[in-house]
Amino acid sequence: MGTTITGISSMATRQVLAELCTAYERQSGNTVAIESVGGVDAAKRVQAGERFDVVVLAANAIDALIASRHLDAESRVDLVHSGVAVAVRAGAPRPDIGSEDALRSAVLAARSLSVSTGPSGVQLAKLFERWGVAEQIKQRLVQAPPGVPVGTLVARGEVELGFQQLSELMHLEGITVLGPLPPAVQIVTTFSAAVCSGSKQMDAAGRLLTFLQSPQAADAKRRHGMEPA
Repeated sequence: MGTTITGISSMATRQVLAELCTAYERQSGNTVAIESVGGVDAAKRVQAGERFDVVVLAANAIDALIASRHLDAESRVDLVHSGVAVAVRAGAPRPDIGSEDALRSAVLAARSLSVSTGPSGVQLAKLFERWGVAEQIKQRLVQAPPGVPVGTLVARGEVELGFQQLSELMHLEGITVLGPLPPAVQIVTTFSAAVCSGSKQMDAAGRLLTFLQSPQAADAKRRHGMEPA
């Protein structure tokens, strides 16, 4: 009888993990159950001592959980590099975002904007500061609650311009993905994984992470808007 491997991840990797874990289940005979929530909430739950076998989060969050001894340092692997894209509601005008200047103009022209609570949201806030527009757009900027995709706010017409990981935008209905951020200001987050220190399935969990990092997982990662790490 197979082993059940439990885990928690941020929303950015939800779709790719679903596909890859299904493939791993077929290959290994084990069952994988990974819950995807907002990354901030996921880290808090691990810190609070909730039991999982594996954790998949932004690299800095994984490193923090290793430092606090919640995760096993030797099991740590980088899985994907994930860039940020921009979306508008389906059928809405499509502003030019093809250059840094064009993107800045689109941000200033938007009646409302949304970013996530995740690492991309933090970096976008820094970009808006660097552009000198943070105060100007402050009242128009909506931060999506943890676990709520920015694209859902865009699809409902609650915000005009949405910024989030491409992997979180590309599968949503009711929006048009304008494209990635221009190369000069692209924000790339590395998502990593590690086995929980208290896991009773250390070996099985480690084999899952080996599969998730393997070359045979590369095509699925690209299909979900990410690059293998």
